[in-house]
Amino acid sequence: MITPNKFFVTLLLVAPCLGGSALAAESEAAVVVELTQVPCQFLESEQGSNHGYRSSSIKDCEAINAKSGASRIEQAEALQLKPGKTIFRVTNKNVPYELGFWLRGEGIAGRVTLPSVSGGGLITGKTQDYVIDLKPGEYIYSCPLNPTPNYKLVVN
Repeated sequence: MITPNKFFVTLLLVAPCLGGSALAAESEAAVVVELTQVPCQFLESEQGSNHGYRSSSIKDCEAINAKSGASRIEQAEALQLKPGKTIFRVTNKNVPYELGFWLRGEGIAGRVTLPSVSGGGLITGKTQDYVIDLKPGEYIYSCPLNPTPNYKLVVN
């Protein structure tokens, strides 16, 4: 089980000096989960192990994941988070094309009622935040532009 402290997780609070009370600041707390993308994988999702994959296009990652994706997912540990406001801070580290991030409820499309968040625009070296109010349940996250395995997230 991967708990938030195995990832880079911090809490952000609304400053009381901005017109909010300490209690309001506490209720506005958000967990920040930092994730780093390298070619064909998220580093933190695979215990920080950079497999050294090289990719100049989506097709490279599709071929790599066809060979190793299933075994890497078997070894990956699910990220465990509590319900509430969560910021996924995703960085493109040395992938030479635009990336994105996609978090969604695990299951069959149309039958999942969990919230989701997605977006692109992650050029090489860029970090971007994806904000979501997580509800209890099981999710998966990946990058469809830098095809990664579907990593698991459990919220309880």
